[in-house]
Amino acid sequence: MPEFIFMLTCNDATVEDALEVYDGVRDLGLRYVGFKDVGLPFDQLRVLTDAIRAGGQQVMLEVVSERREDELRSARAALDLGVDYLMGGTHAEEVRQLIAGSPILYFPFPGTVIGHPSLLRGTIQEIADSARRLGATEGVHGLDLLAYRYDGDVEALVRAVIAAAGVPVIAAGSISTAVQIRRLAELGIWGFTVGTAIFERQFAPGDPSLRAQVKAVLELVRR
Repeated sequence: MPEFIFMLTCNDATVEDALEVYDGVRDLGLRYVGFKDVGLPFDQLRVLTDAIRAGGQQVMLEVVSERREDELRSARAALDLGVDYLMGGTHAEEVRQLIAGSPILYFPFPGTVIGHPSLLRGTIQEIADSARRLGATEGVHGLDLLAYRYDGDVEALVRAVIAAAGVPVIAAGSISTAVQIRRLAELGIWGFTVGTAIFERQFAPGDPSLRAQVKAVLELVRR
């Protein structure tokens, strides 16, 4: 099964009580925990990053800011925070130069990404071509694919991007069912993110606690 990345986010923004939420699930055996570059001030993101690292998880920062200057500011924040992964964003050339020499693993968005929450647009061929170019670029370690934010054949898209990329692919955004996760696994995705669906209690309807939601997703990937 693919890697599960628990995002401390809802509707493409880091939740205000992210640290409290993390403290409630830190002992469940998560390997990756992430947050967005919007929703909390930098000083709180630093405290959150330190807590996640102390808990033994890899730290992932996903960029969803629309403006170039905000994306570059977030990349600088990733350096200052010392996160393990920098995901998302659409200005790959500038960002990869900015973080060059750091240990950060960089997973930008392939294709045309618009709006907030982020949406993926373009033809499957265009997105696959973008994935191929990015995957062959020095300093790009993987791709952050907005699979279920695409307005077309999602499975065909995932299949094409994985075939073209030559690097690990993470499926991000709007993953809310066990069926989606199992299908992504069958298609060969490296990892997937879940945030909003956990905060909306979509994985363990019999138990409204966030801890139960995270456990339910972990059980899916451990089967």
